[in-house]
Amino acid sequence: MSTLAHPTMTAARPTDAVGPAELDRFSYADRPAPPAPRWEGGESDLSRVGRKTTSSRGRGLHGQLVQQLGQMIVSGDLGADRPLVPEEIGQRFEVSRTVVRESLRVLEAKGLVSARPNVGTRVRPVSDWNLLDPDIIEWRAFGPQRDEQRRELFELRWAIEPLAARLAAGHGREDVQQRLAELVEIMGHAGAQGDLVSFGRADTELHILVLQMAGNRMLEHLSGIISSSLQVSGGQALSCERPSDSSVSLHSRLVDALGTGDGTAAEASVRALLTVHPEVELSVPAPREH
Repeated sequence: MSTLAHPTMTAARPTDAVGPAELDRFSYADRPAPPAPRWEGGESDLSRVGRKTTSSRGRGLHGQLVQQLGQMIVSGDLGADRPLVPEEIGQRFEVSRTVVRESLRVLEAKGLVSARPNVGTRVRPVSDWNLLDPDIIEWRAFGPQRDEQRRELFELRWAIEPLAARLAAGHGREDVQQRLAELVEIMGHAGAQGDLVSFGRADTELHILVLQMAGNRMLEHLSGIISSSLQVSGGQALSCERPSDSSVSLHSRLVDALGTGDGTAAEASVRALLTVHPEVELSVPAPREH
């Protein structure tokens, strides 16, 4: 039996638009690319620092194949130690051997598969995955582990963002502080207009800037992970809040505290942001039964 013969192989595409039989014949080369989200707020140079990832997005056919295979592995459709035969993959997805080879290399870099002489390429156990990789964060958020992923991301944010805010207080350059204020304005306007995309993008840039203002390179290195956690599902499913007057007000309070150098107030503002959404209560660290 084919190692890729699984009924949920094409779950990543909407089944209400195209039937299963059509999915099998729909090559990647013919698939329309989704429209890019609109974002009216420019991204500062500082907010792009430290985003060193192995993301598969925007890299043509092999990027799309990485996306499909990655989702299948993370969802459990292709379990641990499952063999991946390049010839089968190429035929199944109608792509060349080169595309398959490049895709498997990307998945290997993410810790999802391993390639060994005389053994071939096989799926690795979860313990070997790079769970901080932005793509894996996204795939887990859309898979059966979505609740666990949500909890783990919020616990990570609870651990590092309040500290970053305390360290960042009073250490932002004038242009960075001005950008933070602009982002709060964008969030307020976007929230009033119901523009979830612009609200989410501004929210993401603001939180990344705070991490990068902290003066700690290890915290700065985590900015890409925080960005991914905020941007999953359009920036709202895993965001610290839904657009509201209270969330914009808390962000404004955070920016004011950063500008005046009040580390205690900055830390408190971030903790309030992380608990402003009732569902986030699950993220606050608490003893768990083992």
